[in-house]
Amino acid sequence: MLSYSFSLSSPIDSVRLMNGNSLCSGRLEVKSNQRWSSVCEDDFDQQDAEVVCRELGCGAPSVLQGALYGEVEAPMWTKEFLCGGHESALLDCRTSGSDRNTCSPGKAAGLTCSEPDIVRLVRGSSRCAGELELRQQGAWRKVDDASRQWNLKTADELCGQLDCGSAVSTGWIHSFTSALVWTISSTCLQSGSAISDCVSTTTDSAKYHLEVKCSDSVRLVNGNSLCSGRLEVKSNQRWSSVCEDDFDQQDAEVVCRELGCGAPSVLQGALYGEVEAPMWTKEFQCGGHESALLDCRTSGSDRNTCSPGKAVGLTCSGPNIVRLVGGSSRCSGELEVKQLGVWRKVDEEKSQWNLKTADAACRQLDCGSAVSTERIQSLTSIPVWRITSTCLQSGSAISDCASKTTDYANYHLEVKCSGNSSKHISCDGCLVYIFSFHRS
Repeated sequence: MLSYSFSLSSPIDSVRLMNGNSLCSGRLEVKSNQRWSSVCEDDFDQQDAEVVCRELGCGAPSVLQGALYGEVEAPMWTKEFLCGGHESALLDCRTSGSDRNTCSPGKAAGLTCSEPDIVRLVRGSSRCAGELELRQQGAWRKVDDASRQWNLKTADELCGQLDCGSAVSTGWIHSFTSALVWTISSTCLQSGSAISDCVSTTTDSAKYHLEVKCSDSVRLVNGNSLCSGRLEVKSNQRWSSVCEDDFDQQDAEVVCRELGCGAPSVLQGALYGEVEAPMWTKEFQCGGHESALLDCRTSGSDRNTCSPGKAVGLTCSGPNIVRLVGGSSRCSGELEVKQLGVWRKVDEEKSQWNLKTADAACRQLDCGSAVSTERIQSLTSIPVWRITSTCLQSGSAISDCASKTTDYANYHLEVKCSGNSSKHISCDGCLVYIFSFHRS
């Protein structure tokens, strides 16, 4: 696994967090006149906490609670901090004129800051869309995937770690000149590892870098593709489940469109799990034409309960981006995928395409099981989209497993499916698929 390291831009010598589980959490101590002093919670508020977290190179404060990391230890800081929140260091803040001599038990300032901000999307319409940048060794740079295996499924992992919604689109941006980039491993990110664990600490030079668009405030979880799952809505920095009684077909049309999917095909309570707390309390009243669910009107009254089996489970049809052409039917021919508005032939990333992978493609095309597959050679190199077999075999949608960059290849894929539901015979409760192998 690739490793990640970062360093603070300058040594911090006037504040520290003690007894915490990371550099960004602990009991606050302040240094003055060559000694460290504990701080009483009564003299420290949210704006003061914002300054401390920023001074330590951490993210925003997430928890401020007395005695969370131990009681006050002598000596004790005697002034009240009066920060505006914009200062670069705690000791730059104003303080009260009067002194404090005691601090009640349970009142030692305990602070948890979010982890350092090392990933962001920039130059987009919101914090959940734009060009991907990572901070390593104090430097922000664009990001490239040298293996060219980056796809919508990988982007969805990134969106989740940014606390955004589902991935809507992703691709590479071409620069006219090479620029310094950090390199990310798609397979590492798809395994569920943190972004920080999947980035190389060495600088590369490239003419391509990644762009990602996530939905801002809706996502589908626990589904078998990016276009299916239990609906969750984000408001006030938290994700909430939605009750089926507050959601109808017109609302579903808006969600599917917002996620870049096709029309809603199934809307069923608890199809992908039950409601989880917290719960969305308003009824959506979409007209069906809105571009985002949170643009829709909502009811005035609140809902406090949701009956079992009523969590909104939604399946949107996938965008029409895969087809087989040049064969005897729609279920046989050369595999083509539509990316960025362009239909192209497809080749496999690592020459691992086989009948098992082709079978996954046939089932997703509603074409039964795979009968044969091969790689066809072209006389000259042609532009192709790349697909990852391991991603497709894992059950992910074809659209989630195709790269968004154009490659050139002398080979592309051909698939012949049975054209009907998979043939099988019973054998004491198991299913055996019957394939006829074709050798090129």
